[in-house]
Amino acid sequence: MSTTYDALVILSFGGPEQREDVIPFLENVLRGRNISRERMLEVAEHYYYFDGKSPINGQNRALIAALKTEFADSGLDLPIYWGNRNWHPILADTLREMTNDGVRNVLGFVTSAYSSYSSCRQYLDDIERSRAEVGPEAPEIHKLRAFYNHPGFIEPMIENVGKALERFPRECRATVPLVFTAHSVPASMAESSRYVEQLEEACGLVAAGVGRDGRTLVYQSRSGPPSQPWLGPDICDHLREIRNDGAGQVVVMPIGFVSNHMEVLYDLDTQARQVCEEIGLRMERASAVGNHPRFVAMIRELVLERLDEKRERRYLGALGPRPDVCAEDCCPRPQRPGVRKPGP
Repeated sequence: MSTTYDALVILSFGGPEQREDVIPFLENVLRGRNISRERMLEVAEHYYYFDGKSPINGQNRALIAALKTEFADSGLDLPIYWGNRNWHPILADTLREMTNDGVRNVLGFVTSAYSSYSSCRQYLDDIERSRAEVGPEAPEIHKLRAFYNHPGFIEPMIENVGKALERFPRECRATVPLVFTAHSVPASMAESSRYVEQLEEACGLVAAGVGRDGRTLVYQSRSGPPSQPWLGPDICDHLREIRNDGAGQVVVMPIGFVSNHMEVLYDLDTQARQVCEEIGLRMERASAVGNHPRFVAMIRELVLERLDEKRERRYLGALGPRPDVCAEDCCPRPQRPGVRKPGP
């Protein structure tokens, strides 16, 4: 086993933790983007609905605590750090902390399972920008592979979809539509990555895991202008459509997200649920994986892969495991800038 790496860092989007944080947080997210202040204030209302507190930081703290226990129980002696893109702890500050601690070579776990500019390449850019800010002594960070088809990601979702189906009467479970949601992105971003292909594989694996052939992938959280193509259909439009087709119940699984953060709580549990109440459609929302023990163990497995090149790369489905090291041209920035609502 190699001893090349001396720490793990959890890389995430970040989120405000009180009302006073919301506007500074959104200014960080939207810096350099041609988005009006009016639009920013509209998004801010989503956070104010929950008194300005996004759940993502708390969820990451819980994940890190579980991961520390997982490492200790398995004898993996690797300290864990945490750095965000848009709110404290900011990645550059975390790099300074690691530098002061003498850490030099770090593995990075990104809290996004898929490959696209915003969920892959942008984090690589964040790392290099933060290292440049800290200086030549800043540690190197090597991102762990995308895990959309890892058993440790798929199996908890199978379990959670199964639990959602069990909330319906037994006699109707086999016919309840399964609707999977992911963050919409500009079509140009999707075309330059394998985002949709990976989502489709994950949806198929989870549906098969609960004994179902049929399922639908839809999107949420679009915020681009009407003139710019984004991935669809939209979750709320799809809910209205299946109700018009006669459905009375639905299970919604946020397969594109690792935790039940703001866009799950607002876009699904608030907006989509309001639509369902208006049209008379019973919705049961399956939980994201969060800090499910199998998911926590998966992170340890991904670390061990990089510590031991002979270790099996576990995966499900036909696409195979993603490479350990991203190609230089993977998931490039889309040619047409997206107007993307904040979200991991």
